[in-house]
Amino acid sequence: MGFIKAIKRFDTNYDVKLSTYAVPYMIGEIKRYIRDDGPIKVSRSIKELGMKIRELQKENLNKKGKELTIEELEKELKISKEDISLALEANNTVESIDNSFYRDNKEGNSINLIEKISTNKNEEELITNKLAIKQLIEGLKDREKEIILLRFYKDKTQSQVAKILGITQVQVSRIERRILENMKMKLIS
Repeated sequence: MGFIKAIKRFDTNYDVKLSTYAVPYMIGEIKRYIRDDGPIKVSRSIKELGMKIRELQKENLNKKGKELTIEELEKELKISKEDISLALEANNTVESIDNSFYRDNKEGNSINLIEKISTNKNEEELITNKLAIKQLIEGLKDREKEIILLRFYKDKTQSQVAKILGITQVQVSRIERRILENMKMKLIS
């Protein structure tokens, strides 16, 4: 875009080459894009204030070995604490809730922010229920265990389970119902 703007505004009467004339336009367009087309729109004045604060912090850290507090910045710059906080936060990068923020190098597992957000569910109760169900499944015969795993953990239909096990869909339905009733009785007792 900067090059196109430079071509439109270029005058051959200038004693300069087009490439020399175009570079500032292109740099300006790149800066504008970075400033204006980010995930969150932040005004130039706020970004500049944030950079000024960071420079002050850097200078103070080099001279005195510590950063300025918000109150010290407020006195130094003669602006409100809220404006300082806004300026400091404005240049932070936006984090997606899908980004991994922890990776277990041994197993390659990662945790996303969305997984850490509270669901307002009783986590203890969920864990207790999962452990109880795991124990109940472990107590099943191999064929029963396979039916439950295929139906509820691998989301197979009764017909698909029947084909895998070489039995009829009606038999799968009856076995499944009997297993679930037995598991329910064990949970209640």
